[in-house]
Amino acid sequence: MLTDPQSHSDLPDGEIEYQESFLETSEANRLFKILQSGVHWSQHHVRVFGREHACPRLSAWYGNPTAVYRYSGQTLYPEPWTNELDGLRLRLERRCQAQFDGVLLNLYRDGKDGMGWHSDDERELGPEPVIASLSLGAVRRFKMKHRTRRDISTRTWPLANGSLLIMRGSTQLCWKHEVPKTKRVVGPRINLTFRWIGPKNESL
Repeated sequence: MLTDPQSHSDLPDGEIEYQESFLETSEANRLFKILQSGVHWSQHHVRVFGREHACPRLSAWYGNPTAVYRYSGQTLYPEPWTNELDGLRLRLERRCQAQFDGVLLNLYRDGKDGMGWHSDDERELGPEPVIASLSLGAVRRFKMKHRTRRDISTRTWPLANGSLLIMRGSTQLCWKHEVPKTKRVVGPRINLTFRWIGPKNESL
């Protein structure tokens, strides 16, 4: 478990960087309130084994006009960048030394909301995507497990308000991650994952 304010993990077959206080608490709280009330939230549906299921969280996709995102049987057309989201994008591009043209926002309303095991390995993202994950609001556990090696234990990060988790390299190829549901009483959390889709997506 990473506990240092800024540190790299010893993740085999992957590359993780965690910064506990990327945003000051006051800024993180201000952004949470703006996004919670200002984002066009909806409940997306995913296709699993040929059947559609409602996601146990609210989501939104914002970005460049060309950043049309297809995954799990659904197609997301981006809402235009807001001032707050575009400002975060620019800061994260400098921090990560990478480009981002879209951001997937997830609102976990309480402990009943979560996200099951998956990898962000859609072909639109490329073979080794850089994904910058920013957390606002209540602390939730972020778990990772290796896709093939049972000798490697599951890793857990309690993602703090204003924290940044960066995933690079072969992380999505070799690891799955989840935000498990919990019976504990927890407040709402917003997670923003900045990605690069690119105009190539239009021809798929």
